[in-house]
Amino acid sequence: MTLVATRLDPIDYAVISQAIQAAADEAGAKLIRSAYTPILREARDGSAAILDAKGNVIAQADLIPMQLGGISATCKPCLEAHPPETLKPGDFLINNDPYQGGQHLQDIFIFSPVFVDGAVIAFSASVAHHLDLGGGAPGLNMGAPDVIAEGLRLPPSKWNWHEDWNGGRLEQLMRLNGRVPDLFIGDLNAQFAANAIAEARLQQLSAKYGTAKVTAAMSELLDYSERRVRAGILAAPDGVYHGEAAMDDDGVGDQPVWLRCTVTIKGDALTVDFAGTDAQVATNVNCPFASTLAAALSCVKSVLTAPDIPFNEGLKRPITVTAPYGSILNPRPPAPVRARLLPAYRAYNAVMAALAQAVPEQVIAPGFDSTTSFCLSHLGENGYSVYLEIFGGGYGGGVGSDGCDAVDSPLSNCSNTPVESLDIDYDFFRVVDYALEAESFGDGQYRGGAGFRRRYKILKDGAKLQTYSDRFRRPAEGRFGGEPGTVGRSTVFRNGEAIALPAKGSFTFQAGDEIEIAPGGGGGYGLPAKRQPAARERDAADGMVSAEAGRRIAAE
Repeated sequence: MTLVATRLDPIDYAVISQAIQAAADEAGAKLIRSAYTPILREARDGSAAILDAKGNVIAQADLIPMQLGGISATCKPCLEAHPPETLKPGDFLINNDPYQGGQHLQDIFIFSPVFVDGAVIAFSASVAHHLDLGGGAPGLNMGAPDVIAEGLRLPPSKWNWHEDWNGGRLEQLMRLNGRVPDLFIGDLNAQFAANAIAEARLQQLSAKYGTAKVTAAMSELLDYSERRVRAGILAAPDGVYHGEAAMDDDGVGDQPVWLRCTVTIKGDALTVDFAGTDAQVATNVNCPFASTLAAALSCVKSVLTAPDIPFNEGLKRPITVTAPYGSILNPRPPAPVRARLLPAYRAYNAVMAALAQAVPEQVIAPGFDSTTSFCLSHLGENGYSVYLEIFGGGYGGGVGSDGCDAVDSPLSNCSNTPVESLDIDYDFFRVVDYALEAESFGDGQYRGGAGFRRRYKILKDGAKLQTYSDRFRRPAEGRFGGEPGTVGRSTVFRNGEAIALPAKGSFTFQAGDEIEIAPGGGGGYGLPAKRQPAARERDAADGMVSAEAGRRIAAE
């Protein structure tokens, strides 16, 4: 559909399209501001979007790329079971099933139809990472043998706000399957509030400009993104490029798990094929295909296109992503998938390595690029207290800039929860140290980002840890002569003894124990000999290198 064909005035298109984007952004802000749990309220582990009546993403809030990159794949199974024409006001669709378009169980997607004159013109959508959905352990079950043990599994299904929520059967089901039910329901209500805001804004747009113009603007937004993405792909040289990356292990053995891809660029179209990737594993480091799709799309967009291109369904039209069924990037049910971001990041790294051969000046070095999911829990007289946080590490360096220090990795984009917020919400631990790690980055013409450390003191016996991460054995590599970053570590301090923990596992604490988590740094880009003296002086002044190294730099 084109502007001419729909007779949509360019000014109207500009106003309506920006209003649609603003509605998605407002919904995202509403989601975060209405949340109950720190993982959503502070860490911002949630997202919002607007989809058309066919389930195509039109606009999305600037929140979590992983959650939104595959959201159309999450919505369309809902629409296959419950077409728009069968819906009525108050209905909503819900899905968290990794084997029916979802990602992992903790990310619950809610889609609310937007009615204008009795017809569905769009869907408002939200997703949030929920603190606990039952399963075999509070917040995170590292021992899950299958997806069933990971928590409550919700198939693509239709419910009604008036009949099934506000004390109705679905709310009762949710409340009975969470260890922190008030927080669980509170965050779900934040999702409904976010959807309601986007719905209201689209209805207001339709009242002002007419439904035909609003839907025409949606269509043109898709076409616009497609044109821009095709132009970006066309600017890259045709060819077949190969990339690979490896996780440390599967959480049980000590052998790396390899992810491989072939990127084919031909004209204005691109294919990513993950053939050659290792088979799925028995532990929870499997990645549902919707997450694989999101990882590949995010990498291609970041490398080959401009930041101002809207991330919507039009972006996907020139790009084909495939992964062998039964591989770690497209597992067979009922494989557990909670830690799906670990293989998703290696898929991202593999695609980046392939594109580095085509457009070396447009890529970055590998970063720590590992979600460190850190979950502490305690069962007291008044029930469970569950804390979950998502940590990143250092980004890789790139052309013209050093990697970012101590931030969540590109697919997650979560914020670090302020220590003051944790002091308010939790009484069974406290944070006693939080700092950047000097010299944790890979050197290079442009250095990698630094990692950090955070130490917790446990205040009550019986507190438990469930955690997963990666790059505890294999650091982020440098690119084009840059040096690797440092590996991560997790250490328990008990009675003067330091106990090294693996990247993936669990632990039970005694009061007085301390646990330190330290995600590593990113790889450097380019030869270290080419780094500018002023940049090295800045590193020394900022305390990013040791005092001895700083004195050496000053003397050179």
